Amino acid sequence: YLRNVLRLGAGKTVTLFNGRDGEFSATIQTLDRKSAILRIDQQTRSQKAEPDFWVLFPLLKKDAVDFLIEKATELGAAKFIPVLTQRTNAKNVNLERLHRHAIEAAEQTERLTIPDIEAPQKLTDLLGKWAKDRLILTGDESHTSPPVREVLAASQPGAVLVGPEGGFTEQELALLKSKPFVKTVSLGPRVLRADTAALAMLTALQMVHGDWGSK
Repeated sequence: YLRNVLRLGAGKTVTLFNGRDGEFSATIQTLDRKSAILRIDQQTRSQKAEPDFWVLFPLLKKDAVDFLIEKATELGAAKFIPVLTQRTNAKNVNLERLHRHAIEAAEQTERLTIPDIEAPQKLTDLLGKWAKDRLILTGDESHTSPPVREVLAASQPGAVLVGPEGGFTEQELALLKSKPFVKTVSLGPRVLRADTAALAMLTALQMVHGDWGSK
């Protein structure tokens, strides 16, 4: 990538990060087809704690998933978990491709961490083993739930969950509402696409409980 895409060579400087120790400037010493040697020069940024917000999303069409991973990474998502629901149309996901999108989005936004991306899980299995102290925020298209602003004022969810195209089934929605760690909310009068709904809820989380207030 350094040699063929960025067209860099010996003597050029880059910045490096590993998600734990901050950001460092480095100088390329040698660079060939199979290996590179870089000299660490100095630290340019310290590692700071980030909000631990997870995104639980249904398997969607390729372009929609790629868009969601890229934009949610830019917004600070810490983890992605693909979810299989009764109305999920797609069955497969290329985790390696999604990981590459997350890396590129982190680099472009100068983020010092890369979100984890887990293998797909059935919604029932995910809820069955979910840590009860991490609240899930999910949209309710029936408009019977309180608005997202009201819920965020009273609690701090650690994950957002969106349904598939066509929404959750009545059975799934009843299951979600039966869980004390799930907060269903209304996202307003408009019916949002799954990727848009996930980004909207993640944005609201960052605004109220995230790091958007920091410099």
